[in-house]
Amino acid sequence: MNRLGAVTSPYLLQHADNPVDWWPWCPEAFEEARRRDVPVLVSVGYSSCHWCHVMAHESFEDDGIAKLMNDDFVAIKVDREERPDVDAVYMSATQAMTGQGGWPMTVFATPDGDPFFCGTYFPRARFAQLLTAVAEAWRDKRAEVVEQGANVVRAIGGSQLVGGPTAPISAELLAAAVAGLVKDRDRTYGGFGGAPKFPPHMSMLFLLRHHQRTGSAEALDAVREVAERMGRGGIYDQLAGGFARYSVDARWTVPHFEKMLYDNALLLRAYTQLWRLTDDPFARRVADETAAFLLRDLGTPAGGLASALDADAAGVEGLTYAWTPAQLTEVLGAEDGAWAADLFRVTEGGTFEHGSSVLVLARDIEAAEPSLVARWSGVREKLLNARAGRPQPARDDKVVASWNGLAVTALAEHGVLTGSRPSADAAVELAEVLATRHLVDGRLRRVSRDGVVGEPAGVLEDYGCVAEAFLAVHQLTADGRWLDLAKVLLDVALAHFGTGDGGFYDTADDAEQLVTRPADPTDNATPSGFSAICAALVGYTALAGDPSYREAADVALQRVAPLIGGHPRFAGYAAAVAEATLSGPYEIAVATHEAQSELLSAAHRHAPPGAVIVSGAPDRPGVPLLADRPLIDGLPTAYVCRGFVCDRPVTDPGELVARLGSQEG
Repeated sequence: MNRLGAVTSPYLLQHADNPVDWWPWCPEAFEEARRRDVPVLVSVGYSSCHWCHVMAHESFEDDGIAKLMNDDFVAIKVDREERPDVDAVYMSATQAMTGQGGWPMTVFATPDGDPFFCGTYFPRARFAQLLTAVAEAWRDKRAEVVEQGANVVRAIGGSQLVGGPTAPISAELLAAAVAGLVKDRDRTYGGFGGAPKFPPHMSMLFLLRHHQRTGSAEALDAVREVAERMGRGGIYDQLAGGFARYSVDARWTVPHFEKMLYDNALLLRAYTQLWRLTDDPFARRVADETAAFLLRDLGTPAGGLASALDADAAGVEGLTYAWTPAQLTEVLGAEDGAWAADLFRVTEGGTFEHGSSVLVLARDIEAAEPSLVARWSGVREKLLNARAGRPQPARDDKVVASWNGLAVTALAEHGVLTGSRPSADAAVELAEVLATRHLVDGRLRRVSRDGVVGEPAGVLEDYGCVAEAFLAVHQLTADGRWLDLAKVLLDVALAHFGTGDGGFYDTADDAEQLVTRPADPTDNATPSGFSAICAALVGYTALAGDPSYREAADVALQRVAPLIGGHPRFAGYAAAVAEATLSGPYEIAVATHEAQSELLSAAHRHAPPGAVIVSGAPDRPGVPLLADRPLIDGLPTAYVCRGFVCDRPVTDPGELVARLGSQEG
């Protein structure tokens, strides 16, 4: 009996009609394996994963394969986005056994959950052979299989980064991290490393903060180059905005077409901050369009942002997005069709499959004369309308707490810096969803769907990203409720996720106990829970004035410092937090009765890395930064502090900008 019909995960629901007797992840599945005395087959994936769909069609929809699975195994289907803790444990096992990982992930385990054979995608014929071989090994070589599982558990348990070397956070450490990134920089096409290329959003944030603190031209140049290459490349949707997951080539031309909420939230922050520091109109346009994409294409009726858009449409990857010259002419006519083909580099030979091309932007449209910009806008609108008639990618509409937290922070920054009311309003609305739906009895739940919160407990990443989001909304609204909610989450993290030596586990001490307790401080597709919680601890101290939270962050950052210095591409968010700690971060309070002022605008545009900024009436309840901060001569007044030591207040925007000039840390 397939048991996936009543679950909330869109990915699991895609398998609800399989002939496989799937179980969701639950204790009852393992009890059933013990009762039947068979191994467990854990299949882990996510809804926008192309090869997950391929394996589903080839194997899980096949009656013969299903019979092998049903006869000899208890089959468990896991959504990695809903249960990142389960994914982390078995991914460690897969990497330990095979030297690589990926999805779909296929794990054979004992009824106690100990993995003894792991892999990723298996073609149908090989998967059938594997099922038969594992079943025979379980029957005939049980002792060896069980010992193999125990050995794997010991190996992955010892590999978790708890304990280990520490180092102080210093200017020299962060300079070394920049040097490491620059060494790996692709000076031809932008970015770091070779194909496939993933958007280095967290490294961009780190480099921008480093540039602002030190004046490093090289750090800024690296960000500007990759921002332009991505924004003009096929990884960016030239018609509707929004970034795909990664580029399969080094030129950023052909993407893997899935669009993830977390990538776009982090890239929105990076492009917004790049515009703040440079006034680059291209960065501003990409930021504006990315914010619009988030709200238009990922907004859900019940509130919250959906997780992803699929790479496929009607079973074909890229079907929605690729064009031929003839298709452009059909929509635009001969003259505009030829013009668009030249502008978007659509050729007869094509850059994608079957002679089609992914749209890229060949020339700098921001610098063009108004008539050309108008023509470009009109062409985009016509092509987008035509594209709407094509098969559209499926959407994974579950709401993930941490990813929505990332979006809240990005939209809040975009809103205050650009004056975008839609972004600012959306940040508050999304924060309300997280506070009222995902926060249950003082603890976070990871996912919701259709307005109903799911059962999976929040992991450290959720606590860090949502706490940081609440701090961003506190700064946006000067409402003390958000500061209080952030404290609730941080107190839970400190009480239930700590390792005892200043670090953090990814799961709480009272969460479901897996075969190992994951603790991974590396920043990968998203900030690690470790980095996110450090960011929130640093921000909370600056806003609330409680140094104990900063002390916890400083100790934790020392644990991740060797990773920052030695492997900066996998510690981008941690490095960005470290930049904030070296800068201060600054605490800026603008006492004012006005919603907007030139003084507040100057504070936002020129604030040092990681600075916190609150504006509002003096002594506003629940806002510590505004306590005892009167207006001077009835004018908006800025109070600039660093480490709770304050300069004299200023009312002149020019003087404030001078105060906030770059500081060498």
